[in-house]
This record gives sequence, structure tokens and C-alpha cells, in this order.
Amino acid sequence: MAILLYRLGRFSFRHSWRVLIVWILLIAGTLGAGIALGGQTQESFEIPGTESQAALDRLEAVFPSVAGAAATAVIVDESGSRIEASENVIERITSAIDRIDGIDSAVSPFSEYAGKAISDDHSMAIIRVQFDGVATDVTEATLEDLVATAEIGNDADLRVEFGGQVFQDTSFGITVTEVIGVVFAALVLVITFGSLLAAGMPLLSALLGVGIVMGLITTLSAFTTVSSSAPLLALMIGLAVGIDYALFIVSRHRAQLAKGENPEESAAMAVGTAGSAVVFAGVTVIIALLGLLVVGIPFLSVMGIGAAVAVFIAMGVATTLLPALLGLAGTRLIPKPGSRAHRRFTVSANESKTMGARWVRGVTRHPWLASIAVVAVLGTLAIPAASLQLSLPDGASEPAGSTQREAYDLVTEGFGPGYNGPLVVALDITQTIDIQDDLESIAADLEKLDDVDFVSQGFPDDGLDTAIIQVTPSSSPDSEETKALVQTIRDLAPELERKYDIQIFVTGTTAIGIDISNRLSDALVPFGVIVVGLSILLLMMVFRSVLVPLKAAAGFLLSVVASFGVVVAVFQWGWFADIIGVENPGPILSFMPILLMAVLFGLAMDYEVFLVSGMREEFVKTGNAASAVRHGFASSARVVTAAALIMFFVFFAFVPEGSGTIKPIALGLAVGIAFDAFLVRMTLVPALMALFGNAAWWLPAWLSRLLPNVDIEGEQLREHRHELDWAGTQTALAMSSEYLVVGNAEHRLGPISLAIPRGSLVIASGELMMFSPRSQRNVPCASPRQPASTRCLNWNAP
Repeated sequence: MAILLYRLGRFSFRHSWRVLIVWILLIAGTLGAGIALGGQTQESFEIPGTESQAALDRLEAVFPSVAGAAATAVIVDESGSRIEASENVIERITSAIDRIDGIDSAVSPFSEYAGKAISDDHSMAIIRVQFDGVATDVTEATLEDLVATAEIGNDADLRVEFGGQVFQDTSFGITVTEVIGVVFAALVLVITFGSLLAAGMPLLSALLGVGIVMGLITTLSAFTTVSSSAPLLALMIGLAVGIDYALFIVSRHRAQLAKGENPEESAAMAVGTAGSAVVFAGVTVIIALLGLLVVGIPFLSVMGIGAAVAVFIAMGVATTLLPALLGLAGTRLIPKPGSRAHRRFTVSANESKTMGARWVRGVTRHPWLASIAVVAVLGTLAIPAASLQLSLPDGASEPAGSTQREAYDLVTEGFGPGYNGPLVVALDITQTIDIQDDLESIAADLEKLDDVDFVSQGFPDDGLDTAIIQVTPSSSPDSEETKALVQTIRDLAPELERKYDIQIFVTGTTAIGIDISNRLSDALVPFGVIVVGLSILLLMMVFRSVLVPLKAAAGFLLSVVASFGVVVAVFQWGWFADIIGVENPGPILSFMPILLMAVLFGLAMDYEVFLVSGMREEFVKTGNAASAVRHGFASSARVVTAAALIMFFVFFAFVPEGSGTIKPIALGLAVGIAFDAFLVRMTLVPALMALFGNAAWWLPAWLSRLLPNVDIEGEQLREHRHELDWAGTQTALAMSSEYLVVGNAEHRLGPISLAIPRGSLVIASGELMMFSPRSQRNVPCASPRQPASTRCLNWNAP
């Protein structure tokens, strides 16, 4: 792979303008297509294969009027009068809603079918709205017309707010905090390189790659349902890895230029060596993200694919566009002799007096103390993770002041939290002949369950084969009590079926959300095992070691669980919530943990490769394990520190002003990067490597034969380059070889070193080979008649 990337880097360097134009056309085409098609993000939390989704699909087929998306219009008389006094106005609002195109029905709070739609203090009422189709089918025009009906109530001094999944904010955009994150990243790059030109290249290439990803996702959203979190996640990851991958390659290029390398050869070598590590790290992230497809949740699969595409584009930009930019810069990237940057790139790692060199000396001097300290700190931070609760976003996670948030809070205050997420119990009534009595009896049985606030009457469909009963919990939709109630009803279903000969299923938005959270919770451990197992296998191939991969996997788990702990403490327990704008602490976004594991895995392996590969290279040269740890760390610490800081700033920038969905993911990634880079990779790793000594590089012979040799550091490339340099010195000869060995184990010939001038005649006979520019005769070796210009070689020589 290193040789292929070397050739790709050289090609891009030599054809800089052509490569740049191709990428510019690509970004223009993707963004243009996205804008022209007018794609928009939508929320669709479907989960095939679960009871709630199967029941909803059945309702869509036989009872479509109750299977579509639902919303609520919450009406409040803030003057203190009883809401019944405004019955005429509320009926007008209901009629206006019912006439809107795309709405199936609107049930007045005064209707006999409304259930409990007036609060106990008679200050508030709810109009229940049912749409023709599912949430993804509801148009912006329908929602605008629905919200416009609030004017009827406002004219009569009534406050009207609207809630429901269809009102969730699905827009995404760049805020000032994300820009500040990029500015911080630029500052880190300037400090790292000491050059504005060198610092600008990673930023430019990353922004161009992100633009392509945004165009692709916007185009995709015109043809399929794309969650609003998908482009934000792709933007966040694309920016971070795009800058980091370019940073590694540009840093290697500048170091080689400082040592006198030709710019073209340096760019090709940087892509072949650092680029190999970039491709390896990128592939691991992509594999982990695509592993989300195994979970079987469509919206999560789209998020994983979008993020994987962002990483793939970042890899392509780093290995093609970046060397093209290096070609345009030419010799201007060479550090000036005597400058700080020049000294930094040319000083020997053993002579280095940098913070990284001093740090690794201190860590390796007290490895037990460093290891225990890191484990203790991360273990303490991981404690809150034991109380992790998962849920999907609802009205409580919407921005303060939005109509959906206002409606959620009003319903909670006037009716109770459970009215924001009632359960829908679907019943197959094809086998009963006493439908109404059985529905009343089942409703009475459900009303006796714990945590039930209200049970509606049963509503059969026109064909009398399916009915629904609405069960309103006393607790909020994301509470553990509501989850327990869903399971209780499902456990009770077989008994009710035997008693009434009616099949019962629990569905609705709340039940689907609970099923998604349960499936993701169940998938978390198997997914973690797959990710950790993959990391061990890949690192065994890279480092030819057993202990290094095991240590890397253990460190990855420590950093991931600690990041879970921080997210739980902030978003679930409410610690420091006001500082980063968490308005309503509660259960964690259900797909946050599995996304966090997928992304952190690849980034952790990235830092592991860049730090430990230098250690391995030095150990192979010297055989001194202790010196290899110090040398490898000192040579890579600065660029890894810069990469981690950039990742942290980019991810954390999405926390203060990000959407409720993306905030916990961004915080988890930011602190996870900090923990993994600075505590695990730059403290625990050198400490454990010092403790392991030579044993760190032990690999059983049988396992070494089974594992393919992945040339991450470009050892084969350097050998290939040496061969090319040697071949360049042999152009005056007709034939030459240096330590040539041919044949097989049984018939081996060599090593042979020879140099045959042009115009010579080569004669091969049996075990002898002679050549002479003047003689055509077969002259035996060591013969007195052998001309002075004639040489011979024994083919069977050992």
C-alpha cells in the first residue's frame, strides 16, 4: 500500500492543477446537486423487526386514520377563566385544523371521543391532531397552515402552542461556536508548523472535503429519509479527521524538507509513509461506522454511512488533493535554516529538550506510578456510566422558547408528563364476537396497572378487525417507569389473549422509542466486543506483537467508559449543565454510546499507530526497548498533541450551541479524545511499554506466519526507494545485480553481485559463466588462456 500511495502522491504533486480542478468540480457538482434537488432532513425513528413497528405497520394497513403522525394543540386561558368559557373559539380552531390539507382529523377537547383533554384545574385544553401519513410525509405547508390557526385563539386572548414529533427541529447549520472551533484549530496549526502557508493547507483541504460531504448528504436527503443529526455528525467528524490527516502528512513533509529532501520526493514519501497510517486509521473508522448497519436501525445506518463517507473523503483529500497543494507550494514550505521550526524538525530525538521528551522521560522513570494514576483517574470518571439511561429525543430536548418545547412544558404542568407520550395498544378483534364489552374489560384491566394515569375507551376500525386503546402513563415518556409499563403490558398480553381471545400489541411513538433504546442497549456490548476484537487483530498485523494490541484495546475501553461517565454526569445528572447550555437533564440519546465507540475507536487507533510505530521502528534498529520508547514518543508527541487539540476544539465547538441531539455526541467525542490522547496514549502507553520491555514486541512464530504484514511505516517503500536509487547508478552497465538470490530452497543460486559493461558477451555453460568483450570462446575459469578483461562466476557459488 505504501508504494501505491507513494506513486499517487508523486502523480498528484506533478499534476497539481489537474488534481485541484477535479476536486473543485467535484465540490461544485455535489453542492449544486444538493441545492437543485432541494433535499431536507427529516426524523424517522423506525425499527423493523420489533413488536411496536409490526403493530404500527398493521395499523397503517387496516386502521390508517390512527397510524399516521400525531400532534397536539395546547390551548391555555391565561386570564384565569375556565377553559369551557372559550368553547366556541376552541371549536372554531378545531374546525379550521380539520380543514387543512394533509390532516385526517382534529378532535375537540369537548368531544365524547377526546378522553381526558381538559386539565383538572380547567385552565387548559388539548386538541388532538391526526395527519394523513407518517411524520416523513407531513409537508412544511401543512405545518405552517396548522400553526397559523393559533391566530384564531390569539384574537380571543387564548395562548396556543403545538407539540409532537412533526415539530421537532430538523434544520442544521453552522453557528459562531463551530467557527470558533475552526479558528482554534487554525491557531494550533500555526503554532505547530510556525508557518501560515503550512497551517492553511490542512484547513483548506478539510473544508473542501466537508463541502463535498454536505453536498452528497443533501442530495441523498432528496431521495430518502436523513436524520438532522446525520449532516451534523458528518460535518463534525469530517472537519476533525480532515484536518488531522492532513496535519500528519504535512508535518512529515516539512520534516523531510528540513533535512534536505527534494520537494517532489518528500511529498511522495510523506503520502507513502504518513499517508499509509492515515489510510489505516481511516479504514478502521469506516469499518466501525459501517458496523452500525448490523444494528438494523435505518436512521442510525444512514448516520453511520454519512460519517463513513466523510472519513473516506478525508482520506482521498489527504492522499491526492493535499500533495497537489504541496506541489503548488513547492520550496516555500522548506523551514528557514536556523528558525525554530527548522531546529524542531532536524534535532535528534535523543537530544530533544521539548516538553514531549521531558514528559516521556518522567513517565518511563516512574511507570508504575503513571499507570496507576491514569487508571485511577479514568476509573473514577467512569463511575457515572453505571447509571446510564438511554432514550430518543422528545419535546423536552427542543430549544427553550420553541412552540414544541412550550407545548411539552404546558402539558406536563397541566396534565402530567405521561400525556406527552401516550401508549397505543392495538388489538386484533377478529376472533371475538362481543367487541365492545371485551374492549371495556381490557381497558379496565389496563387501568389497574401501576403507573397508569388514564385509559381511553376502545375504538374499533370500520372493518371491525382492529381496535386501539390509548394508555397514558403517569411518568414521562423517557422514564424507567414508562419502560416498565410497556413491558408489563406485553407480559400481560398472553393472559388477556387467553381470557378474551384478542391479541394485544403495544405501539406508538413512545413504545417505538423504548424499543430502539432497548435494541441499542442490547447491541452495545456485542458491538464493543467486535470493535475491540477488530482493534486487537489490526494492531497485531501492524506491530507484530501481542501485548501492544491488548494494551491499546484496554486503553480504548478506559477512555470510552470515562467519556460515557462525563456525558452521564452532565446530561443525565445535570452537573455543570448550565455552563454548556443543557436546559433539561435526562436520559442520554440512545444512539450516542454506540456512535461514540465507533468514532473513538478509529481515532484512538490513529494516535496509537503514530506513537507506537516510531517506537517499533527504533526497536528494530537498536534492539533497546527503553530507548525505543523514549525516541518514538519524542519524535511523534508534538504532532499527536496538535492533532488531539484540533479534534477537541472542533468537537467541543458543537456543544454550547449545538442541537439537543448532537450535544451529547459532541461532548462525548471531545472528552473521549482528550482522555485517549493525553492520558492513555501519551501517559499509559509509554509507561506500560517501559514495564513490558522487550516482551512488548513478542509474537509467536506460528501467529506471525498467519498474520499478513501491514507496512504502515513504509519499510517496503524505503527499500523500494533504495532500489530505485541504486538502479539509477547502474545505467552505464548492460547487466548488474547486488546480492541477487534466485531459485528455491532446494535449488538456490546466490547471492550474486555483478556488473557487466555494455558490449560484453555473456556465456553460460553448466556451472560456469564467462563473458568477454573480445572473445567468443568458452574459456574455463582460472585458465591460463583467460583474457584479462574476462570474468567468470560459478553459478553454484554459495
